Amino acid sequence: MRIPDWTPALKPQPPDLVDAILKRRGGTLINLDKALLWSEPLARAWNVYLGAVRTGLPTSRKLRELGICTVALLTGAAYEYKHHAPDFLAAGGSQAELDALNALVKADARASAAHPALGAVEQLVIRYAAQMTLDVKVSDDVFEALRKHFDTTELVELTSAIATYNMVARFLVALGVSPEEHAS
Repeated sequence: MRIPDWTPALKPQPPDLVDAILKRRGGTLINLDKALLWSEPLARAWNVYLGAVRTGLPTSRKLRELGICTVALLTGAAYEYKHHAPDFLAAGGSQAELDALNALVKADARASAAHPALGAVEQLVIRYAAQMTLDVKVSDDVFEALRKHFDTTELVELTSAIATYNMVARFLVALGVSPEEHAS
């Protein structure tokens, strides 16, 4: 990491903040937390907001994680991919789908995400995430195709997950946050 790992000795933070992050993380701070804890307001808001986006939205977890994995691969955020690929699998995704995603991001997933291992909706989510990540602007044809599969709430939640994890990827990459050695 380009900055020191946060420790209580280097920058004391309120115990309620550290405890809330530990609770959300299952008892262990990850390297991302050790970067965020340099700023109390940022760490506090991030913990609540990212907790909601990651686990609090009713829109398909599998599709949200697919969008997040797309962002991670396109931005070079190895940390993000290492944490979200297992979540995609746990949400019902397959290794064949992840392999297809890896192949597609090496091509131009903005224009086409056609792959036999992926369903039509998965292909659409990958194209959407690729356009959001690389172009910011999303083509009308992709957005109209999304409308056929998602209601307005689902569109907002899927878009929010992809946009949020674009922010996360940029934070991770800029600060050089690397995956934990013990993480699977």
